[in-house]
Amino acid sequence: MSTPTSALPLVSHWIDGRPWAPDAATRLDVYNPATGAVIRQVPTATADDVARAVASARRAFPAWAETPPIRRARILNRFLALLNENLDHLAALITQEHGKVFSDAQGEVMRGIDIVEFAGGIPQLLKGDYTDQVSTGIDNWSFRQPLGVVAGVTPFNFPCMVPCWMFPVAIACGNTFILKPSERDPSASLFMAELLTQAGLPDGVFNIVQGDKVAVDALLDHPEVKALSFVGSTPIAHHLYQRGAQQGKRVQALGGAKNHMVVMPDADLDLAVDALIGAAYGSAGERCMAISAAVLVGDVGDRIMPRLAERARSLKIGDGMDAAMEMGPIVTRQALERIEGYVALGVQEGATLVVDGRGHRVAGREGGFFTGGTLFDHVQPGMRIYREEIFGPVLSCVRVATLSEAIDLVNAHEFGNGVACFTSDGHVAREFSRHIQVGMVGINVPIPVPMAWHGFGGWKRSLFGDMHAYGEEGVRFYTRQKSVMQRWGTGLSKGPEFVMPTAK
Repeated sequence: MSTPTSALPLVSHWIDGRPWAPDAATRLDVYNPATGAVIRQVPTATADDVARAVASARRAFPAWAETPPIRRARILNRFLALLNENLDHLAALITQEHGKVFSDAQGEVMRGIDIVEFAGGIPQLLKGDYTDQVSTGIDNWSFRQPLGVVAGVTPFNFPCMVPCWMFPVAIACGNTFILKPSERDPSASLFMAELLTQAGLPDGVFNIVQGDKVAVDALLDHPEVKALSFVGSTPIAHHLYQRGAQQGKRVQALGGAKNHMVVMPDADLDLAVDALIGAAYGSAGERCMAISAAVLVGDVGDRIMPRLAERARSLKIGDGMDAAMEMGPIVTRQALERIEGYVALGVQEGATLVVDGRGHRVAGREGGFFTGGTLFDHVQPGMRIYREEIFGPVLSCVRVATLSEAIDLVNAHEFGNGVACFTSDGHVAREFSRHIQVGMVGINVPIPVPMAWHGFGGWKRSLFGDMHAYGEEGVRFYTRQKSVMQRWGTGLSKGPEFVMPTAK
């Protein structure tokens, strides 16, 4: 944390269509994790700052809600064009503050673009239902209306994509939106706010408050904030869900994960090895859909482990802007120390450390927050490295004898975000898909993140709330249904009736 007098560039709040930051605001440092240097600062919002953003969103809501959906969609389509034009610039901002390799950051922006494209179809998605002559002389129809001011709290690992899970759908539905991005990589959100203004979005429809827990609590407690979406760790997701529900807010809180990949003896091993290496070590394992536990069935463990070890040792690790790199740094030094602490814990717990990534150094980037890919074998279900979300490039391999044991193992875990099964047997794939208790399932697909029109969400302690993110579930989350029954004409009344009305 630094003083407000620092000469470093400031990533400000965005309120009422323009950047804003109080002169006396406390500021947090933003690092380039490849070098370890502080490159920017970000102000921390107070409750008063949040109230200022809510007031702006509240003023903008009536006119925006009355704007025809097709006109809202046209603004989003202009925003879509600007995103495409500025894709590489946005990706470079992500790599600079998060550390993921540039090609991965480009992919993240593209997945965000998918959601914006989906939200551009909002006139179709907001259509209601109509029943003619539901009773004598009476018609009944339903339609969906926006909630008002809604908010999103997003994590560091996808500073473009995860906000895009929320705000395009929310504002397309007629809400006004307040985003609280991660303080570790805040620039992507501010850049998107600038593009939204260029696209013609009215002032106050989209706002950003930077900061930490103070800003999040202020959003939860403000009576004008009608709904809150969250992506992050399970303890915080559970806390936000409980606190928001107590105040009558609609809350959608996506929590942690421990994603398994089951490898059957009949799997294509070339395909399985590639999938495990990419899904476990891509983005340095800092993905909520990363594969962090491999479940090796039968004799496949003995056949696949030497190949996994060779690939893990040969990972190309360095600055994410270097096109030759496969894995970049960890987002902060604190996260690096936590991850490497888990590696030490795994050794203490008795797991076999096949590849030790600790202490990795990159020439010319000695101050960067780097670690190598770590691989454990013979991990047991009771070990913390299996039970807990490490959120780093650590792959834990568990051995079981049968498909049934693999399914029981996955189903017993508290998290149920994503899972994959690699097999050449269609019956195995069908049984696995039907009986696994996980929200997103991949068959020979290691990271089964659904496309924009399907929606994202886990089961068990990976999701608190009734609705998944984006897709039609997102439309339902950011709107509420209204049902209208209407009768015209005279001569239908026979005086007061004191029984429940029925169709007649």
